[in-house]
Amino acid sequence: MIDVLGLSLPAFPVAALAAIVLALAITAIAAFAFRLVGKRKGWARVLVQLIRVPFRMTVLIGLLWLAVSGYLDVPAGWDTTVGFVFRALFIGSATWLLCALLYYAEEMAANRYRIDVRDNRVARRVRTQLRMMRRIGIVILIICAIGTVLLSIPGAATVGASLFASAGLLSVVAGLAAQSTLANIFAGMQLAFNNALRVDDVVIVEGEWGKIEEITLTYIVVHIWDDRRMVLPSTYFTTTPFQNWTRHNSELLGAIEFDLDWRVNPAAMREELNRIVAQTDLWDERAVVLQVTDAVGGYVRVRVLVTAQDAPTLFDLRCFVRENLIDWVNAENPDALPMSRVEVRHEPEAPPARPSSRGRKPARPVIEAPGLFSGDEGGKERAQHFTESITVQDWEDAPESLPAPR
Repeated sequence: MIDVLGLSLPAFPVAALAAIVLALAITAIAAFAFRLVGKRKGWARVLVQLIRVPFRMTVLIGLLWLAVSGYLDVPAGWDTTVGFVFRALFIGSATWLLCALLYYAEEMAANRYRIDVRDNRVARRVRTQLRMMRRIGIVILIICAIGTVLLSIPGAATVGASLFASAGLLSVVAGLAAQSTLANIFAGMQLAFNNALRVDDVVIVEGEWGKIEEITLTYIVVHIWDDRRMVLPSTYFTTTPFQNWTRHNSELLGAIEFDLDWRVNPAAMREELNRIVAQTDLWDERAVVLQVTDAVGGYVRVRVLVTAQDAPTLFDLRCFVRENLIDWVNAENPDALPMSRVEVRHEPEAPPARPSSRGRKPARPVIEAPGLFSGDEGGKERAQHFTESITVQDWEDAPESLPAPR
């Protein structure tokens, strides 16, 4: 019993109520202080937003644990169970709070590297590494929390000793069973720190053009240009060739090709190309080229090369240039429109061949051409290099004991 204002009240309800009130007061004071700071500092607002709920839960569970351990009378044998439950809850809430702090640390560090600028290669690399480090840290915190809870179970140390005795065999079995999973985990860590792939990189995978949206420990999400998502295992990017269009910078060179007639005027078409790209902001003014790259098969292959600051802009620029050049060919140089030429000849029908007097054609003479090892002196000389070691027997001078050839 606790004496409160002259009244004798049960100890545990009073202690539990006091713990709840104290927890609310602490969280309210902390929130008020951070809101005041947040009016001038952005980091305080982000911190309050991320850790508000886990902080309240951790403080409340901790104070209730103290109230239960000090004032709750439980039957013999249940005190250990009650203590284990509150210990597990406190460890879980504290782990939640630490994970929220990791999110906050990542957010603060990432804000220093903006990706909404033109040259954001370093920022994307840093953000990818920060995200991977945060994921690894959360996994480590969760594993440590689970281990701490398990080790607090009565008799867990004895059970653990027997488990470690057979850990050799179990580790081999687990390694074989989780081989692909571990390979993806190591591949994800490798991609995060070897700078081969970053978040927001533009890539070509499986014939699809898209952007890296998310990199995890086991898989990578590619945002396809038509808003589809392609999910690929991390090992795909370490074992399969892929195109990274933003490896060092985002600037790209694109081609537009036309199959036109031989009567096209490349000089006039080049002047029109320069006029077209000068009127659009899609072109980054690095390069614009028109060349005739082929002239076979009845057509002239005209290739236009233009540059843009990134892949989406290049796609729009290529479409813009193609559309305007098609309009120019139709309006100013219609003779250059591709066409197929067919020559038709009418020849008199040949009279039928007369049969020979004997009813059949005479045999054509056989043309004797010199071979590699026969036909002329040079061929015979070459043949001697392969046959000079073979004894050629003259049967007229052969002994009578040898059989005559049949």
